[in-house]
Amino acid sequence: MQSNEAVYARIAGTGSYLPRKILTNDDIAQLVDTSDEWIYTRTGIHQRHISEKDETSGMMAEQAARQALDVAALDASQLDMIIVATCTPDLVIPSTACLLQARLGVRGCIAFDVSAACAGFNYGLAIADQFIRNKMIRHALVVGSEVMSSLLDWTDRSTCILFGD
Repeated sequence: MQSNEAVYARIAGTGSYLPRKILTNDDIAQLVDTSDEWIYTRTGIHQRHISEKDETSGMMAEQAARQALDVAALDASQLDMIIVATCTPDLVIPSTACLLQARLGVRGCIAFDVSAACAGFNYGLAIADQFIRNKMIRHALVVGSEVMSSLLDWTDRSTCILFGD
């Protein structure tokens, strides 16, 4: 990439993972004073996917990443950068991105987390875009993964209704 030709980033593949457990508004109404109608009219939410103990940010990121790599027809060894946007990391150190790097069997690429709540994934895309446009890397993996349900008190109406996964 030595030419002066402009380089543009593009999303080559996407993937996803949803936790297996589903919690409906009626389920929440059995825990706190609320109703399906009250929640839905204010949030548009009918149900939530709630992570189980084995469904960590890193585990979910890996599932989504493998799908995205397949769609993009990329091998994980081609990655130059891994960014995981999460406020609920598996551990503080090492970062979830470094754990994902190991899960994917990648060595020697840049890997770090971005902790910026809802904006984190967009910031991750912007960072990857700049590295690609500046010809520092060719392939980046950006993953957003959260397990907000692990932070909630399901008996506290002020948090469990609006902030569930």
